[in-house]
Formats: sequence, C-alpha cells, structure tokens
Amino acid sequence: MSNIKIVLAEDEPSLGQILKESLETRGFVVYHAVNGEIAYDYYLKKNPDILVLDVMMPKKDGFTLAKEIREQNTTIPIIFLTAKSQTKDVLDGFEYGGNDYLKKPFSMEELIVRMKALLDRSKMNKDKDKIGIGAYIFNYTKQELLLANETIMLTHRESQLLFYLSEKRNEILDRSFILKKLWGNDDFFSSRSMDVFISKLRKKLSKDPTIKIVNIRSVGYKLII
Repeated sequence: MSNIKIVLAEDEPSLGQILKESLETRGFVVYHAVNGEIAYDYYLKKNPDILVLDVMMPKKDGFTLAKEIREQNTTIPIIFLTAKSQTKDVLDGFEYGGNDYLKKPFSMEELIVRMKALLDRSKMNKDKDKIGIGAYIFNYTKQELLLANETIMLTHRESQLLFYLSEKRNEILDRSFILKKLWGNDDFFSSRSMDVFISKLRKKLSKDPTIKIVNIRSVGYKLII
C-alpha cells in the first residue's frame, strides 16, 4: 500500500499528528487538514486515493465536505471518523457518500484494514458501469438508475448494495458476506442499517413490477428479475 495518497481531515491537532505519522511510517503519503476547507483544497490539488474525514470540523464538517466531493467524484473511497454512535448518524454518513464509518477510539490497524478494503473495491471493473436490471439501466459509476426518460439518483451505499445484488441476481446474496464487505462487520447495528437501504432500493425499483428483492430470513437477500 506504499505511495497511497490520503487526505486526512482531523481538527484535533494531537490526534491528527499521531495518525499522520503512524500512516507515514507504513508508506502512505498523508495530507493532514485541520478543517474542512483545507481538506477540500487538498482534494482538489493533491489527487488523493482515499479520504479520511472527521465528522465534526470547523469551517466545513465532514458530511458537507463529502457531499460536495461526491457531486464531482462518485468513486473515491471516503471513511468518516467520529465519536458519534447513533443509528441516524451512521445512516447520514452513508447518505452523504461515505463508504465506511469508524468510531473513536480506534486502532491504527483497524483503520488501515478498512482503507485497504475500500481501495481494493475502488478498482472494480469499469466495464460493469452499465447493468440491465429489468426495465432499468443501472450505472454504477454515476450512481443512477435510468428508466425510459427518467433518471433516479442513488446514494453511494445504495449503488454498492445494488451492484452486489445484481451480480447474484436470482441467487441468494449472503447476508453476512455483504455486511462484512460493505459495513465491515455483521453485527445487529450494521444489519439494521442494511435493511434500511434494502427498503430504499425496493422503492426505487418499484416501477418495474417484475423486479423483487426478497428477504430470505436469516440467510440473505435475492434480487429476482
């Protein structure tokens, strides 16, 4: 993972410096920003491979920053760092375009493992950008569903989940597998979060009655077309 460029936005100077130095000793190139505006400037000028953003920051918070970046770039991995732990906070993070959500305090090893997983996934084959799902065309990179002359926008997490469902269409997508793949673990908290995103996908795909996302209790989900 050497020479991977990271924009690290952390407004607590001591924690930010510790993270920066620890990552640099492991071969990462780290641009440490103490507020959201500086982080955005680094994003524009340094062409980073991944963003690690504290949620609560001066001048521009992590959620606002992620939303602005997602309007330009739908594929760069984003990890949120936060002391918050409420379900709504985590869901908000995913809605704003986050790929992962790491609660403080955390170990450096955990951060690196999660970054590596996201970086590996970001190399997903670009040839799979446009996927037919019933009457819809799913564009993974643009995070949208096309239906006749209508464009239905998806969040980043909805796009990830729909991609894996479409790969296993008419087969069972294992619940534990997808939770670990997208959420990092398969605990109750993550499971409830995934159920919310499944419900949102069902609604967005509802204009084609031949499409169903079926819950196979305690096993997983099946996209039936």
